[in-house]
Amino acid sequence: MQYELRTQVIEPLRATFDSLVERYGGRPASRYEEATIDVQPRENFHYRPLWDPAHELYDEDFSALKLADPYSFTDPRQFYYAPYVTARAQMFDAFGRTLDYIEERGLFERMPAAWRTLTAAVVLPMRHYEGGAQLVSVAGARFAYGATIEQCLSLAAFDRIGNAQLLSRVGLALGGSESLGEAKRAWLEAEDLQPLRRYAEELLVEQDWAVAAFALDLADRLIYPLLYRHLDEQALAGGAGAVSLVAQHLAGWFADQRRWVDALLAAWVADPEHGEANAAVLSDAARTWLPRACDAVRGLGRAADAAVDTGAERAVDEFAARLREQLAAAGIRATEEESA
Repeated sequence: MQYELRTQVIEPLRATFDSLVERYGGRPASRYEEATIDVQPRENFHYRPLWDPAHELYDEDFSALKLADPYSFTDPRQFYYAPYVTARAQMFDAFGRTLDYIEERGLFERMPAAWRTLTAAVVLPMRHYEGGAQLVSVAGARFAYGATIEQCLSLAAFDRIGNAQLLSRVGLALGGSESLGEAKRAWLEAEDLQPLRRYAEELLVEQDWAVAAFALDLADRLIYPLLYRHLDEQALAGGAGAVSLVAQHLAGWFADQRRWVDALLAAWVADPEHGEANAAVLSDAARTWLPRACDAVRGLGRAADAAVDTGAERAVDEFAARLREQLAAAGIRATEEESA
């Protein structure tokens, strides 16, 4: 008796979900598309929320910024749960190895005293800014319309609390729990940090989630270049290599964050139905929030210069000028002259 082994291929009756077939045709969908596209609840809501009966439970009108098709925006990173968790686990492992290296060689102890003061008085208090940014992102995740946007905001909220934890670990390595207590007092009481604290708190009560997220991004685009690029370069020249080693991880995270934020801004402005109105809303928001962000981050720069004169306050004006150019290139007019 002989046996013959054969491979039989059973073709699936359909390649993916019907909603994706209607949108993309019969091609196999990616895991990101299956986990994200057309997931937004659109109908069969039982009643309007008692806390806001003017809106449905999920409602496009929670923001003035709209997309004709909420799924015209997709995350360039194609992040859903599995790849996001994998990427961030690698990021935290890499940061842990960097921190182990710094502690084994006593690099924090070897830093000039002025740079230790700068790190404690300026960098560590930003864990509280990241905490505020997490709440802004959570609010956006709740009220955004379209699962691609909501998903990015949800993951950004996890990132923000992760960034706060990274800074907390730096504080513990730098001076134990006392460093974290001093950082909290600086955030609550230091005169130069109060404009930024007020900025973060005002974002928490902004009713339009998209405007709040955009205003948060304006502050990010001043803070991250200041702390993790300008001070990074100055730290290398000033013998504070440990600061530079830490900065590389947060600078890397910000570059990753920019990918989806820039894509979302471009989608809003380019929308065929709402693009012009979206650009007007974003321009109004930029004219309202960017001057406040500049004032707030200048205070952060003054606090840094008080510890080590690196020209941080002057650098903020350079970053702000560059940011206005980037916004103008994206179709967002941040000054009255540009609007004329």
